[in-house]
Amino acid sequence: RELNLRWFQFGAFSPLFRSHGEKPKREIYELGADDPAMAASMLWYDQLRYRLMPYIYTVGADTFHKDGSIMRGLVMDYPADRRTWNVDDEYLFGRDLLVAPVTTFKARSRSVYLPAGADWYDFATGAFHRGGNTITAAAPYERMPLFVRAGAILPTGPAVQYARENPAGPIVLHVFTGRDGSFSLYEDDGVTPGYEKGEFARVPISWNEAARTLTIGARQGRYTDMP
Repeated sequence: RELNLRWFQFGAFSPLFRSHGEKPKREIYELGADDPAMAASMLWYDQLRYRLMPYIYTVGADTFHKDGSIMRGLVMDYPADRRTWNVDDEYLFGRDLLVAPVTTFKARSRSVYLPAGADWYDFATGAFHRGGNTITAAAPYERMPLFVRAGAILPTGPAVQYARENPAGPIVLHVFTGRDGSFSLYEDDGVTPGYEKGEFARVPISWNEAARTLTIGARQGRYTDMP
């Protein structure tokens, strides 16, 4: 049961996230029927995945438009930090989220290396950490260590039941201060390959740390039925 929960937590930060199986049944209400903490954790990660869809969709689009990657070894973004070269149990989800899966049974904390060249916030607590350090991160049964890069602009959408339930829903911009930052929010119609013909839009967003100012630029581009 704990292994399945840790898999689920990890899966929420994988390019493809779905829970399969027959025995035992993999639905949240089945697996968590007699374990309220497990059910609550799975529901939390399921909802977080959907709320992060504006970020995930942008990162996914960058794999096509910018030859990007969704899951990234730490060394890909921090090659000057030699300590990242051999880190094989953490990864970046996009460029702004650092994920540290829990792989040890009954572990309730784990060692996490935070790369130099950036500073980091604990996603759960908001605690600030300088990069280039190894910390002991809390990893309770219900949560997996997750960190956000200082300077990140993290867009989130509403909690929905499926990806296209509310495509014009409100987007909240979470700014993790400490450094300048930027994000190019990506949009398309979500259902056709029109993006291959240039049918998409982007919204440039930037954070100026010295001025403490967030700037949302004009949307650039068009696609069918753009709101």
